[in-house]
Amino acid sequence: MRLSHAGTSDVGRKRTHNEDAYLLLPEENLFCVADGMGGHASGEVAARIAVEEMAEFFRMTGRDEDATWPFKLDPVRGYDENRLVTGVKLANLRIFERAATDQRLRGMGTTVVAASFPRAGGAVLVGHVGDSRAYLVRGGAIRQLTEDHSLLNDYKKSRALTPEEIEAFPHKNVIVRALGMKDGVEVDLVREELKDGDVVLLCSDGLSGMVPDERLAELVRGHPKDLRGAAQALVDAANAAGGQDNVSCVLVQYFEG
Repeated sequence: MRLSHAGTSDVGRKRTHNEDAYLLLPEENLFCVADGMGGHASGEVAARIAVEEMAEFFRMTGRDEDATWPFKLDPVRGYDENRLVTGVKLANLRIFERAATDQRLRGMGTTVVAASFPRAGGAVLVGHVGDSRAYLVRGGAIRQLTEDHSLLNDYKKSRALTPEEIEAFPHKNVIVRALGMKDGVEVDLVREELKDGDVVLLCSDGLSGMVPDERLAELVRGHPKDLRGAAQALVDAANAAGGQDNVSCVLVQYFEG
């Protein structure tokens, strides 16, 4: 297995500071995007804690297989799945604890989407909380791997909304699950088998909310063997569409052998 990767983040056209964070940790095959919330820079703190805690947990467990984990392992999940979910849960706890001890950070939180590529190869594990997304781009086609933890998505599941109703929905930015809200969090986990050349795209809603899925696929297709160029093109497209939010994306391409 061989991975190539790239990531970038931009403040966008409307915001004054960037509350997104992303992580490239190729030595542990871990990649993340976090989209903070809370205002007054506290969202930026939450997003940074999320990716830093994920990185530290993966580094610790990568160098010491006997290291003590902060949570019990789920017996129905394998080592790699437990490792990813535990990393997200630990990030959640650290954000919650930090907010509880600093009045200025009260109420801060963040989404997170994280992709881990087990060393055995052949698959990607995606753990996520919130509305930051993971996509799979294969053969030019794109497919969303995650399900948004958002009020809009809950409405879409409970009743059939027309495209016009979706566009006019007044609470598009309301998420129903995030890191830092409580001392515990439910983490959604997806395992996806991979084929040679597949690209995994992680992004904040500053990208997915501004650029249609098919356009995302088109931009990735338009930069073969140039993930850095593709990442910049994605950010540029979000800004060209209005840049209403911070924009972050990470691209990871999988190669067999």
